[in-house]
Amino acid sequence: MPTPALPTSALPTPADKAVRRWFITGASGGLGRHLTEHALQQGDRVTATVRRPGALDDLRAAYGERLTVETLDVTRSADIDEVTARTLASGPVDILVNNAGYGLVGATEEMTVEQIRDQVETLLLAPMLITRAFLKPMREQGGGRVIQISSMGGQVGSPVFSAYHAGKWGLEGFTEGVSREVSGFGIHFTLVEPGATRTGFTSALRYTIESAAYRDNAVGEMRHWLEAADDSALTVDPAALAAAVYDTTRRPAPPLRLALGADTYDAVHAALTERLAALEAQKDLAASVAFTR
Repeated sequence: MPTPALPTSALPTPADKAVRRWFITGASGGLGRHLTEHALQQGDRVTATVRRPGALDDLRAAYGERLTVETLDVTRSADIDEVTARTLASGPVDILVNNAGYGLVGATEEMTVEQIRDQVETLLLAPMLITRAFLKPMREQGGGRVIQISSMGGQVGSPVFSAYHAGKWGLEGFTEGVSREVSGFGIHFTLVEPGATRTGFTSALRYTIESAAYRDNAVGEMRHWLEAADDSALTVDPAALAAAVYDTTRRPAPPLRLALGADTYDAVHAALTERLAALEAQKDLAASVAFTR
């Protein structure tokens, strides 16, 4: 249950903090809603996109004109163009948060073309298009922040999430590249990599049609665990996560990657250690394919 918001009149903006404007996708619930509420509580303004009209009516009642709500399906590029153009026409945006997403569960062999396309469009193509829409305005205004909500799954792979990993690993690569393109313009990127967070993620998972071939292996085991799981098994507090993300936007030199959750730290540390060891073992082989004279 989200923390009840205080009335706008009870939340004066501190004199030493300029009011900033946020654009947050996927704010109907979960981390997107927590970030929206936290930014509003700090005195900022937010344009929040949702797929369910009315999902933020309580926050609109509490915060009035400091919250603008837009209905947006991030897989529709024409809608992205319309909403971002309307948002930018009403004033500059200081902080963009690409948060909208969900997870597709199943073996790759079980996935339909439509399921794969929708997963990658939601997790990768949409953030690319939305980021692109804000780059020129941020460059011209002298800077900005882009927060990409990735995942522990943007660094670590596991069975049943291959399409999800494709989207999140792609988002990480895109963000590394574009962050270097705009590093001289005062635009800072941060990839947020949460662990298992109590945001309703498990209830929002979408599943392939299970095949007998995968029922009794690692795919089936993971699928059946997820089907039976609820958020009580997850360890990361979404309100604390939102506060940590907000604090990062106040840093003059934010990190490119922000691992949040002890599970993220442990899993990513193990994965990077394993990859580095594998790379070091190939040093001589890597050099052996050079031209010889």
